Amino acid sequence: MSQIIFQYTVRSEPSAIQERAEALLLEQTVELPRKALADSWVNEHIVGKVLEVTRIGEDFFSLIISHPLRTTALDPAQFLNVAFGNSSLQPDVTLDNIEAPIELFAKFKGPKFGIESIRAKVGVQHRALTCTALKPMGLPADRLARLAYDFAIAGLDMIKDDHGLADHEFCSFQSRVEECQTAVEKANAETGLSTIYIPNLIGSPETVYKQLEFARQRGVGGIMISPMLVGPALLHELADGKAGLPIFAHPAFGGAMRIAPQVLLGQIFKWFGADAVIFPHHGGRFSYSRETCLKLAEFSRSTSHGLHPAFPVPAGGIKTSRVREVLEFYGKETILLVGGSLLESGSELVAKAKEFVAEVAEVSKSL
Repeated sequence: MSQIIFQYTVRSEPSAIQERAEALLLEQTVELPRKALADSWVNEHIVGKVLEVTRIGEDFFSLIISHPLRTTALDPAQFLNVAFGNSSLQPDVTLDNIEAPIELFAKFKGPKFGIESIRAKVGVQHRALTCTALKPMGLPADRLARLAYDFAIAGLDMIKDDHGLADHEFCSFQSRVEECQTAVEKANAETGLSTIYIPNLIGSPETVYKQLEFARQRGVGGIMISPMLVGPALLHELADGKAGLPIFAHPAFGGAMRIAPQVLLGQIFKWFGADAVIFPHHGGRFSYSRETCLKLAEFSRSTSHGLHPAFPVPAGGIKTSRVREVLEFYGKETILLVGGSLLESGSELVAKAKEFVAEVAEVSKSL
């Protein structure tokens, strides 16, 4: 019987850790104390095992727990429920790692497009890709479209909505998509390039599907969602054939879960179908460590379980002055997302964006 293995860090008094491990094991599936489990089939086929308890600090322990794969129902929401459902409500637990058997990936097929298809879409094969974000919230559609045109004229590969752009009364989703896509198409006709525009889809599942249909009909090159805002299961459903476009996964609200970033963003988002995973690069506005960022990029690009590799997309306050440093850190199988550092250049935006594109191309030659 295939097993799925989860690793947690638990804070506990040493004298209580065995009891704590048993409680964590049962909480994630049967949610009953052992003495209440009288059914032999449930005990044999549903209840998992505590495989290892290792002390890693004065009051901290690493617990490795296995559950039968059948407990996940091979369903994305139930998978997360077994991984970190009720236990996420307990402040002394974090989820640190997942080891999944190959059988899971008959259902969790990962990126539908991945690195190769995204490269083909923008017509770039041998360098890191460039991306920026349209912002700030509050600009009307025509001003965002002007920014999109300027960025496309400068030669950026991808121009995405900021994750804060929704269906606002001052800038509706449809008007923004229509005007920004038109602007990018106009620039492409002038440059001969294949810059793509990536709108942000956000709202209820019904709203997201309506936005998807409009964006797809308008000819956008990809879509972005924040899986922790609209639902990880919706990411899986979109990637499993409903989207028909590369999906960029944004990490917003991901910090609300005590799940290691490389697990949530690098593994779960990818397993559920993200073609590109946006995450904060260390040294920017957020506090991810160098090791976390490396592991996240490694998980994204992995071809394990027969999945397509996904692009890592470091972001979060990266300055144009750090292009060489960031690309030497991640390599050229990367999408470098720079927003505010370009937008602050004002009237020099196009020139600054061209310099950014040129430097990414130049640095990539040595990678």
